[in-house]
Amino acid sequence: MSETDLPKTLDVVDILKSLPHRYPFLLLDRVVEFQPGQRLVALKNVTINEPFFQGHFPGEPVMPGVLILEAMAQAGGLLVGLSRPGEAGLCMLASVRNARFRRPVRPGDQLRLEVTAAASVKSVAPRVEARTTVNELVVAEADIMFAFGSVRR
Repeated sequence: MSETDLPKTLDVVDILKSLPHRYPFLLLDRVVEFQPGQRLVALKNVTINEPFFQGHFPGEPVMPGVLILEAMAQAGGLLVGLSRPGEAGLCMLASVRNARFRRPVRPGDQLRLEVTAAASVKSVAPRVEARTTVNELVVAEADIMFAFGSVRR
């Protein structure tokens, strides 16, 4: 499949074909923009039904920052993976740098996860700059690096 054959948007069914994550750990609902090798924008609708809200925190539900970071990593992995069709191995999180959490994310928010290639997605260790907003306000950002491999021991 060439880059011109790749879709510019993806629904959750397409995302499930491209990522190994499943409920309750799939944290992307839709891709609204995809420029192969360059940029991807995904959405995550945060609802009170998310399992983590039962304990984080009762009476004051806030999405854990580590899960916002995971959502950014899933968006970055999708950008890298879709930009390298036929690549052997699984695109996995290798490192996170400069992670910053600016505002809390609450039930009813919609995360807009924007990832931009910081190094060639075809390199040995592709990197993305990730930024998450809610209502155009930055809630989190990080630099994320990926590697291809296997989860088997």
